[in-house]
Amino acid sequence: MFKEFKKFIQRGNVLELAVGLVMGTAFKAIVDSFVNDFIMPLISLVSGDMKFATRKIILRDGPSPEEIISINYGTFIQTILNFLIIALVIFFVVKAFNKMRERRESELAAAEAAVPEPSKEELLLTEIRNLLAERKQVNND
Repeated sequence: MFKEFKKFIQRGNVLELAVGLVMGTAFKAIVDSFVNDFIMPLISLVSGDMKFATRKIILRDGPSPEEIISINYGTFIQTILNFLIIALVIFFVVKAFNKMRERRESELAAAEAAVPEPSKEELLLTEIRNLLAERKQVNND
C-alpha cells in the first residue's frame, strides 16, 4: 500500500493539483478583497447604506445577539459577487487557453501541409528499393 501511495504522490498530477489549490485559495483572497474593498462600498453608496454586508431581515428579535434570527442578504449578495468575479476570470483564462491551443494546432497543421510531396524520381526510387528488398527476402527464404 505504501508503494502505491508513493507512486500516486510522485505523479505530476498531484503536484499540479496542489499548486492549483494554493493558487485558487490565494486568488479567492484577492477577489474577496476586491469585492469587500471596492465593489461593496460602491453598492453601499448607491443603496444609501454604508455597510451593505450587514444588511439583513430580522425574523425574530431577542435581547442578546445570539437569540436574533435573521436573513443576512447583504452577505449573500457579497458572496454571489465573489463567485461571479471568480467565474468571469476563469472564463477569460479558459478562453485564452483555448485560443492559444487552436493557434498552435493551426500552426502545426500548416507546418504539416508545407511538407512537399515527393517528386516522381523519389517515388520511383522508393518503389525500386521496396522491390529489391522483396527480392532479397525471397532469395533468403
